[in-house]
Amino acid sequence: MNAAAETPPEFPAEISVTARLLRGMPLPLPDGDGDKETRGRALVVAGSVPVPGGALLAGIGVLRAGAGKLQIATAASIAPHLGLALPEALVAGLPETPEGGIAAEAAGTLADRASRCDTVLIGPGMMDEAAVADLTADLLTRLERGDRGPRFVLDAGALAGLGRDPAPLHRHEDRVVITPHAGEMAGLLGCSREQVEADPLGTARRAAALLKAVVALKGGCTRIVAPDGRAWAYRGGTVGLATSGSGDTLAGIVTGLMARGANPEQAAIWGVYLHGEVGNRLCRRIGPLGFLARELLAEIPAVMAELAGGADGD
Repeated sequence: MNAAAETPPEFPAEISVTARLLRGMPLPLPDGDGDKETRGRALVVAGSVPVPGGALLAGIGVLRAGAGKLQIATAASIAPHLGLALPEALVAGLPETPEGGIAAEAAGTLADRASRCDTVLIGPGMMDEAAVADLTADLLTRLERGDRGPRFVLDAGALAGLGRDPAPLHRHEDRVVITPHAGEMAGLLGCSREQVEADPLGTARRAAALLKAVVALKGGCTRIVAPDGRAWAYRGGTVGLATSGSGDTLAGIVTGLMARGANPEQAAIWGVYLHGEVGNRLCRRIGPLGFLARELLAEIPAVMAELAGGADGD
């Protein structure tokens, strides 16, 4: 596939993601009589023995974005530790590979748990690439398609293999967000990272059409692209966001917004903006470099509240 091919001329220009744009697409809000069930259930399938923190960061992101209930499914040997670190979540331990990742045969157990959730995130901190690819494909195949099944956010290791065989993803057409960086996008499309970086909008559009999913291609300018080619661009981030765990927080935020009822496009657009703006807050308060991914999380509710109730602006 030629990732550097010219973008088809019929596509509309990308739309800038601003506060004004987001105020025109407000997030679903629970009514005053609602309980945590009305704010949505999310399942985070994440973590491994080498990188347990990916599940923690993503899980907190889900809750900070406003989801009501959180479950985390992770490698058995780290599950008790995650349960203590995040007491707000139900944490389930799954069979492990010799490398300390979640074993592919866990898909059957996960399918039952996922079927009772609104949104499922797969990928943060999952280091055993072959096992993650098999687990993701099997889980997507087992789960109900359409309105009766959960929606999905796929990040990091969960993206491996989807470009070669997108059929499991097609079962859930228009109900998925993927959040690759340039290297992961290159793996999806079978091209070089340099080709992706030379034409990020074009490659994001090709991936969205191939996978029938919303693509959030992360970078200095993050592009969000729908399967039909419509595109948005967020250019307001800071270099400080290029730090370990930052992508896990973004994936969690998008998952939490989808669990609340946002559609995939809306969740990706809002998630990218919130992630960038909380980074800008920390940049102003701490400095342009050196703030941590975990520090992003506590800032999210305030930024959401300002967008919900503030005056129009850029």
